[in-house]
Amino acid sequence: MKTIAFFNSKSGVGKTTLVYHLAWMYAELGLNVVVADLDPQAKLTSLFVEEDRLAELWPYDGEHSQTILGTISPILEGYGDINEPYLEHITENISLIVGDLGLFMLEAQLSKAWVHCDDGNELALRILSVFHRTLKAAFQRQEADIVLIDLNSSLSAINSAALISAEYIITPLLPSPLFRYGLNNIEESLSRLREKWPKCLNKNLVVDLPTSLMQPVGYVIFQRRPPKYYTRWMDIPRIYHQTILNENIEDPPDVTQDNYCLATLSYYWGLMQMAKEARKPIFYLKPADGAMGAPVLAVKDCYKDFKQLALKIANVCAIDFQNND
Repeated sequence: MKTIAFFNSKSGVGKTTLVYHLAWMYAELGLNVVVADLDPQAKLTSLFVEEDRLAELWPYDGEHSQTILGTISPILEGYGDINEPYLEHITENISLIVGDLGLFMLEAQLSKAWVHCDDGNELALRILSVFHRTLKAAFQRQEADIVLIDLNSSLSAINSAALISAEYIITPLLPSPLFRYGLNNIEESLSRLREKWPKCLNKNLVVDLPTSLMQPVGYVIFQRRPPKYYTRWMDIPRIYHQTILNENIEDPPDVTQDNYCLATLSYYWGLMQMAKEARKPIFYLKPADGAMGAPVLAVKDCYKDFKQLALKIANVCAIDFQNND
């Protein structure tokens, strides 16, 4: 199972935008994609699903049986294991594990489970592996090629349980003075998990637990202004190698030469809102959606950029394509 989590403890860096567009691009390239919205704010779900359908998935005073909350409800209510995950089919090649604002209710149980997991407590391990087993069931049922995971911007117990389900970690960044704090927090989270989780694995003989490496494969930079405005770009490779990879390098590469820099992408300010209203990725915008004149060229550039990024991620994560022409 190929699982890629997109994580940064700082909000507003483009995680959800990245997952959304990569899901469409991988589908365009012939892969079957499962997208997991494990952010309690459920922003990714609101990008994929129209408002009328959201009202059905999130009834105000009814059960949310078709969301991630419905999948984990037996765990929350303490009477059993997870339900079979419901998948919202967006296209023939894209299926969504629907997010839910009620997911935050799992935080307390996960926090308690982390305390007891290395004691070999079976219930604690079942709770901590809830996302892994949900993703695995969805992956197998859809005969998927890849699972993309959108996470909240926090160091929560929910994110920790999601991260141990990820084989690979990609970090979206904004080139600003605050990026280093996000990287420091990520390093602390991953180090803590890599130290604690193997102890849990060694104590378990029953529960299907994730054994993924949580391997950092790189970062993606979103540019909100032309590159000439950024004075700290040279810091990004050095800080990433120092914090995430634990490598002290005297002569860090430039962003353009760093193998861990997967892409530098324009934020496409004007087209982003247009794409949200049209409920499609930027690179699928048409004149009928309002993409006329100069924006047409930006749409083409966006397609090229995301295709190149998708192929690069596939290469470093050893993902096979049915069709990559």
